[in-house]
Amino acid sequence: MKFIDEAKIYIKAGDGGNGVASFRREKFIPKGGPDGGDGGKGGSIFAVADRNINTLIDFRYTRKFLAKRGENGRGSDCYGAGGDDIILRVPVGTIFYNIDNNDSVIADLNEHNQQVLLAKGGKGGWGNIHFKSSVNRAPRQFTMGEPGEEFNLRLELRVLADVGLLGLPNAGKSTLIRSISAAKPKVADYPFTTLHPNLGVVRVEENKSFVVADVPGLIAGAADGAGLGVRFLKHLQRTNLLLHLVDLSPLDETISIEKIVDDAISIENELQKHDENLYKKPRWLVFSKTDLIYDENIRKQKIHEFLNIYFEKNSQNLVEKSAEKIKYFDISAINKVGLQKLIYEVADFILQLKNQQNQQNQQNQKKENSPNITDDEQEYNPLNDN
Repeated sequence: MKFIDEAKIYIKAGDGGNGVASFRREKFIPKGGPDGGDGGKGGSIFAVADRNINTLIDFRYTRKFLAKRGENGRGSDCYGAGGDDIILRVPVGTIFYNIDNNDSVIADLNEHNQQVLLAKGGKGGWGNIHFKSSVNRAPRQFTMGEPGEEFNLRLELRVLADVGLLGLPNAGKSTLIRSISAAKPKVADYPFTTLHPNLGVVRVEENKSFVVADVPGLIAGAADGAGLGVRFLKHLQRTNLLLHLVDLSPLDETISIEKIVDDAISIENELQKHDENLYKKPRWLVFSKTDLIYDENIRKQKIHEFLNIYFEKNSQNLVEKSAEKIKYFDISAINKVGLQKLIYEVADFILQLKNQQNQQNQQNQKKENSPNITDDEQEYNPLNDN
């Protein structure tokens, strides 16, 4: 299935049905009085997040969603039927923007079965039965139904993942996610093999897991549209940790360690140009394809040389860090070397971060629920008297 993460649609809720002016006419019942019914309510349009959907392809070709209007009222106190609602099922992580209002966010569906009202149906009009009174026994007034809401919307899918993989094309991101999860992205020996994000669930223990997102590789100038650009970086904005994969053994042996460092820093600069918040996320270095460096001493020497140059050139962004304090791992995804240490440390980091977030949310909730007590309202304590 083709991966579609953006779509534009037009939605129109149903108009309310019109009320009616009608009078009761039956044999042996003179002057029966008003009996005009109300119009029915127009159908509304809702959106529901569904974890069984992973793309917006349903909205690529069907772009207009029009709910039915309510029926008009009729005589004999007959009320018009309401229009049927429309429910749009979207992937978890879908954001709705209102194009008509400067791309303001209408909803962010980031939980399974989360539902939101996108467009409200119009109210039905009143029949003349509502206008009768002691001085107006034969009212001929009725009201028209209200129009339903209508919007031009832009849908954007941002996948929900705990960890994002970052790096140049052919840095080994897809091989890593294949090795640590059940995901099977395409792997080949040419750049830009990955053309859309891939998600994989990493099972560390029975009740301990995290989700990894693999996005297409970045190159220098991506923020200006080079390569596949930064279109897919939005899928990393919900992550808690970024793993920056660096290949220390490129096919071209003439490439120096300093050039590899420059490429790594350029990727980070592209992140900063795209989104400052994404750039500030925790980021660990992962040296991939270490199986291609057969001598262990040479491998350690290359890693040490990389870290020293990396720290020297990136010292402004690595405040109070030294080359020894930078979090890094050396792995061979294809041989599964170093993976266990990596995934266990990632899992512990994610768990610790989630616990901190839960504690913070609980504290915020307590503050919201606790009444604001002024100094004058505090309980009197005689021990405070001098």
